[in-house]
This record gives sequence, structure tokens and C-alpha cells, in this order.
Amino acid sequence: MSSEISIADKQMARQNGIVQPLLTDLYQITMAYAYWKSGKVNDVAVFDLFFRTNPFQGEFTIFAGLEECMKFLENFHYSNSDIKYLKQTLPENIEPEFYLYLKELTCKDIIVSAIEEGSVVFPRVPLLRVEGPLIVAQLLETTLLTLVNFASLMATNAARYRMVAGKNVSLLEFGLRRAQGPDGGLSASKYAYIGGFDGTSNVLAGKMFNIPVKGTHAHSFVTSFSTLDDIHRVTLTHAQTREPCNLLESAMEWRSRVSTVIDVSTEESSDGELAALISYAIAFPTGFLALVDTYDVKRSGLLNFCAVALALNDCGYRAVGIRIDSGDLAYLSVLARETFEKVGETFNVPWFAKLTIVASNDINEETILSLNEQGHKIDCFGIGTHLVTCQRQPALGCVYKLVEINGQPRIKLSQDVGKVTIPGHKEAYRLFGADGHALIDLLQRSSEPAPVVGQKVLCRHPFQESKRAYVIPSYVEHLYKICWKDGRVCTAPKPLSKVRERVQSSLRTLRQDIKRNLNPTPYKVAVSDDLYNFIHDLWLQNAPIGELS
Repeated sequence: MSSEISIADKQMARQNGIVQPLLTDLYQITMAYAYWKSGKVNDVAVFDLFFRTNPFQGEFTIFAGLEECMKFLENFHYSNSDIKYLKQTLPENIEPEFYLYLKELTCKDIIVSAIEEGSVVFPRVPLLRVEGPLIVAQLLETTLLTLVNFASLMATNAARYRMVAGKNVSLLEFGLRRAQGPDGGLSASKYAYIGGFDGTSNVLAGKMFNIPVKGTHAHSFVTSFSTLDDIHRVTLTHAQTREPCNLLESAMEWRSRVSTVIDVSTEESSDGELAALISYAIAFPTGFLALVDTYDVKRSGLLNFCAVALALNDCGYRAVGIRIDSGDLAYLSVLARETFEKVGETFNVPWFAKLTIVASNDINEETILSLNEQGHKIDCFGIGTHLVTCQRQPALGCVYKLVEINGQPRIKLSQDVGKVTIPGHKEAYRLFGADGHALIDLLQRSSEPAPVVGQKVLCRHPFQESKRAYVIPSYVEHLYKICWKDGRVCTAPKPLSKVRERVQSSLRTLRQDIKRNLNPTPYKVAVSDDLYNFIHDLWLQNAPIGELS
């Protein structure tokens, strides 16, 4: 039985069951038939997957979702039920041979080159380059986009929270109940962790992705207790002596003593809340982190918590801390810290001053920045809605464009210059300065030699002739690695913990002004002189010539 569970677990972690070839837009399949009908079965294409604008009014993006893309390619196959459904859905004039063709399709002839997952990336630089049979490459479009778009948006959002919170504050993702459905919740948990969060409340995400799972209790647990008579068990075994301790008696005694120290009357505090905290402490003596804002943090929650925490201390256990889920978080966190310090000093319990203070309650980037300015004393933020729904910007806007067919470059023109594509098979390089910071990302034609350390490189804006500069790199990073070829993954995916480390190390290569929250400096993306001329020659060849009369 255990081996069956193990196999099922591995299969579940291997690939999301809904990620399959039919998770696509209908026009991909109708185009596939039109290609097939037009004799393009042997055409070879190159597609670029990229985005045009950084999210959240920032100047960087975190690339994520590559591992899931590889799982999709590995399992790409139209099942009998897929073919049956398509026969019922597509027009009757579709030739039966097309369905036989679809049934045999795999990704064995596809080559995917990609930037390393967890890397900082920028507009116009392809995240993925997909090469291979035109029909197969076209059929991959929508699924690859859906796997990369939200993952990268979510990881970027999480990384921004990590930057404003600072490295000494813990971040927990609490967003499952507010996420866009179960899959949105699971993806959010995974990519929040990659982006820099320390844990999640999502138990399934913890199981599937080995993310630390954290949680306390809700207000309903506290309100389910009305009086001290609701406590059905009052004893706890001492951590060292193994003797029974009466936690209720001890907590009542401590509540009286603490009330005089923090100048709060025991008559103001809730007995029902005290009963709930005692019961929770008996259930979790080594992990007692209590919600203290059910009634009143100042007049009830802190007093009851301190009483139970000190009673636990008498039994040989250390409480973890508190969570505040409403009210003025800056003021209440300072009040809590001052209370813990005063109680710890008065009763000679030094560790009490360092109890953890967790804050939740609809927190976003601006909330944390404001709390920082107010000098909060919060050790950990639990963040849900604004994180997992990416409320500030709900979509990244990645696109997937044909840039070459049968060795011939292709360009999409537009009156909106921002939507003109950069044609051809390209390589991408990141050029670094002597201080270790990234200077510029450079796109070149694949036929060009790579930039060389110490040698001057002319970098040009792809569409503005006068914007150009020479760069002498101290270090050059080739951004693309082949990750799928000959029907298999070429480079084993890294564990989430390593991708998470990659995010932080990649962010450290950017200057602070590029990462700042307000008016960040744009990072430069350029093309080589050869690619610049190539783009504009092709533009002139394809642009219609107007006529005035």
C-alpha cells in the first residue's frame, strides 16, 4: 500500500493533471489543420516567447515556470479521448488522416533553449526559444504561455515583497482561500516560495513541492470558547520532569501578576479567550503561536497570551509568539514588543522579549513600506489576497511570436513600434561591469560571434537610431541553455530551494536604483549593430509603400 501511495505522490508532483495538449486555444488546432492541409508538415519554425513590459510598474521580472514547461513537453501526446473529442468539435470536413497525424505527434523533434529559471529577465529578451516542426511548435504556444505567464508574475510579485520587507523579516503566503481556484492557489504557493517567501499555509503545496508549511488558528477557535468551564483538559506533562502541570491554575495566577505589570485589569480580559489559548497551548505546547485580536489586543489578547506563555514556561516549554490580524499593525506591534520586554524583564524570562510577532490583514507592498516608516516591530508577515491574485497587475502579457520559418526570418510589423518583433534566430548575452553589476542585455543574430570580455561592443536600441553606446564588459553571461532536445530534458530541473537561491543571487546583480520601489531606473536591452541593420532592412522589405494622390 505504501509503495502505491509513493508512486501516486510522485506522479502528482510530476505534472499537474490539467496540463495537457487540449489545454490550448482552439485556433492552435485549426491552424495546425490549415498548416497540414497546406503541405507545411515538414516546415521548420523558430518561435520566441517573451514579454514587452515589466509588471507592477517595476523594471525587472523573475522568470519562472520552466520546469512545468519541461513536464508538459515530456508528456505531450494526444490521447484517444482527445482525438474523439476533436472529431466531435472540429468541422466535419476535416480529413481523417489529420487525426491520425495528431495521434502520432510528440515533441521529439523540438529544441527548447531557455534562460535559467529564477533569473532576472527583461522586456524583449526571449525567455524561451522553441525550434522544430512548425505544426508542433505552434500547438505548444498557449500551454507554454499559461505555464510561464502566471508563474513569472507570481515570482516577481513575491520577490518585490521580499525586497520591501527586508531579509530579517519572515514572509508567509496565506492566499489559498483567496486565489483564483485550486490550481491558482497551488501555483501561487509554489512561485511565492521561489520568489522569496519562507513558507505557506497551503498543506497540499507543502506536500507536493516540499515547501515549509505554517499556520496557527482562526478567530473561530477563540470564539468557540465562552468561559473557563469550556476547558475540558487542564493538565500538561512537564517537558523535562514529565510531571503533570495544571496549566489553568498557573495561567490564572500569571494573569493576575502580569495585569499589574502592564496595567490592564483582569476584569477587562476575556475568559473565553483565555480558555481558548490554554486549550491551544495544551494541544501545541512547543508551537504555541496565538491569535490575539479576537476581542481587544491591548485589554485582553496580550494579557491572556502572556499568562499562558508564562504558564507554559513553568512547564518547561517556550511559546513561539502572537499573530495580529486587524487594527493599527504598527502601533499594536510596538505595544506587543514593549509588553514582552517589560514582562520578560520583570519576571526574569529573557527570551520573552524576543517572542515572534506575526501580522496579517490585507497586506500589500505599500502597507509594508508604510509600516517600515512607522518603525513597526513585526517579525513575520502573513500575506494572502494581494500576493496570490497579483491585484496590482493581474497579468504579465507574455507573447509567442514566429521569428523564422525554414531558415528565413519573419517580422511582425505594427504602427505601435512596441509590438514590432525582433526577427530571426538570436542569442542573448548579459554584459557585466567591473563592479559585478549587470550593465545591459544584448541580443545578437546567432551567426555572430559572442561578445568578448574586455572588447568594445556596440549596443543599439532596436528601434531608435540615435540611442547607442559602446560597452566594454568585464564578464559576459550567455543567457540560453538547451533544456529540451531529442525528446528529453537535457538539464535536470533544480529543486525549488535552488531556484529560490537563484532568484536572490540574480537580483543582487542589479543596481539598487533598478530595483527601488519608486521611479526605478530602466534596465537597458539592446541589439548588436548587425541585428539592428538586419531588423530595419527586413522592416523596409515587408512594410507596404504608401501612395499619395
